[in-house]
Amino acid sequence: MKQTLVLALSLLAFFTNLPLGFSNDVEQVVDINSNPIFPGFTYYIFPAIRGPPGGGLKLGQTGNSECPLTVLQDYSEVFRGLPVRFTIPGVSPGIIFTGTKLDIEFVEKPWCTESSKWSVFVDEEIQKACVGIGGAQGHPGQQTFNGKFHIEKYQFGYKLVFCITGSPTCLDIGRFDARNGEDGRRLNLTEHEAFDIVFVPSFEADKVIKSVV
Repeated sequence: MKQTLVLALSLLAFFTNLPLGFSNDVEQVVDINSNPIFPGFTYYIFPAIRGPPGGGLKLGQTGNSECPLTVLQDYSEVFRGLPVRFTIPGVSPGIIFTGTKLDIEFVEKPWCTESSKWSVFVDEEIQKACVGIGGAQGHPGQQTFNGKFHIEKYQFGYKLVFCITGSPTCLDIGRFDARNGEDGRRLNLTEHEAFDIVFVPSFEADKVIKSVV
């Protein structure tokens, strides 16, 4: 436990010194059809560039976990993944602008966890802060960070950013290929290249999948 805490504090100290580099331009976030995205609606998250970058998001088992609590991006570009829902804490329904503080959750959750809301936990084995669900209860013995996500414009689409509660630390969400038997890339906090994404309304997903087959 002591080793876990030291690792977590080291990551936090490292991330806190990084430049944020956020844009000052605030605009309403839109889906691939240029329609505004709304809290409570369901969307798939896809790479902004379709093809080799892979497909949608899913949950997988990592480490010694017997429950699929780690957020992964599937390798296959025709995999639609699991839909998510955005919520603005304390506001209903609200409007989602770039920079709006958000909770993100999968519409469905595994039977073995109480919550499908996204959070961040430190995986000691790979020494990275990864995106998962289940909160602290789902990741016993691992440091977890409370915080909020927000969306920023990025390259061909958008990127997700995670800000730790009670800290000035905000980091982009990127992808990491663990290559240890996991069937997908992990989503993790990064100071390198962010995951360039777009949002697809759940009823439009079939059209997107068919366009790359």
